[in-house]
Amino acid sequence: MKNTDRALSLLKHCSAAAVALLLPAMATGVAPGTAQSASASGFQNSPKMVLDEAWQLVYQEYVDADFNRVDWLGVRQTLLNGEYTSRDAAYSELRRVLRRLEDPYTRFLNPAQYSALTEQTSGEVSGVGIRIQGQDDGLVISSILESSPAQKAGIVAGDKILIIDGRSTRNISIENATQLIRGESGTQLSLTLRRQDGSEETLILTREVVSVPTVSFELQRERGIAAGYIRLDEFSAHAAEQMLTAIDTLTEQGAEAFVLDLRGNPGGLLQASIDISRMWLPRGSIVRTVDRDGHSDEITANRTAVTDLPMAVLVNGQSASSSEIVTGALRDNDRAVVVGNPTFGKALVQSLHGLSDGSGLAVTVAHYYTPDGTDISTRGITPDINVTLTTQEQRALERNPGLRGTSADPQFTRAVAAIEGAVIARRQQDSPVVSSPSMPSQLPSQLGRIEP
Repeated sequence: MKNTDRALSLLKHCSAAAVALLLPAMATGVAPGTAQSASASGFQNSPKMVLDEAWQLVYQEYVDADFNRVDWLGVRQTLLNGEYTSRDAAYSELRRVLRRLEDPYTRFLNPAQYSALTEQTSGEVSGVGIRIQGQDDGLVISSILESSPAQKAGIVAGDKILIIDGRSTRNISIENATQLIRGESGTQLSLTLRRQDGSEETLILTREVVSVPTVSFELQRERGIAAGYIRLDEFSAHAAEQMLTAIDTLTEQGAEAFVLDLRGNPGGLLQASIDISRMWLPRGSIVRTVDRDGHSDEITANRTAVTDLPMAVLVNGQSASSSEIVTGALRDNDRAVVVGNPTFGKALVQSLHGLSDGSGLAVTVAHYYTPDGTDISTRGITPDINVTLTTQEQRALERNPGLRGTSADPQFTRAVAAIEGAVIARRQQDSPVVSSPSMPSQLPSQLGRIEP
């Protein structure tokens, strides 16, 4: 039975404190005597207007009300008294003053960077549904998104891109090629490809908004256990629904346990991490946030877990932010065994705002703590079982991502070994017990079943 209704319930139970690590929001409100007087000065269309918008957001929201001992009122005067020959010059000055906060997560994004980030966190892209990578002899299509224009046109992974809308791909960067391929939904794109049989073909495709998968999964047989392997690349707006599909499908396929792979996951939306934590955790705290005024808000599970099967979580030094929230919630509540290497150590929450010229600003608005009250800043989460890959093993997994979550992945095999006892205990619990007149029909209490 699918859990669609339960998924809807998960998405509705949102705490007021569940602002996003990277959630687009409009800049609203003004600091007294700032934006109105600035507007009256007649620079609505000048770079100074954007500088003042950014300054206000930091003034109103930044997690440290002392601004790391920076005279933030004085900063405003510096910004508005400056003379800027171009928008880029104004952007450079804004970045300079933001660095004085000594917070790498409070940062300015130019219009292209802001657009790319909001697109990434939305989990959707307007294009033809291809992923590309560079090779010595040019650009090659590495994968095709399901139900995309590219798939419908018969494009396959391995096809090489020779020309994009009349422009040769020789010496073009992946970033520039991506910008050419993406565009407004309904517009057309011309691609000249070299097929794997050596033939060349030019296709006219119509761009569409397509959902980008961030979850991949497969049922693996390891140590005699049917292990549901789920990899989550980032916490986008569609990550929770994709995670639910993975859990449902693997359960129907007979999974006895789960291994959740968060290695290399840099984070994303806070709400996605909460929704996903609630799929695994029936009760208990997920995360506690503290804002600039010391206001604390605890976000908890809401009895909407979709499975109680034994599980392990894989992490490494690139597992950050939302990845650490999920890992901390599952470990502190004794729901999962954590395997791998210490995580990144990002314990700050950001809000992302669009500015009037299409640029954006990410502002740190809160600090978060794991359910046990641990501040993971800089030190990260230390796994229950530390497994470090050799350089050769790491390179093998990077060259061939399909080896992740298989017997060729040492961290995965160790994770399955770590939950093997819980799986065996559950099998014994689920097996019928035949009573004899001299022996009561009961199970031993020391089976170690992971309780819901």
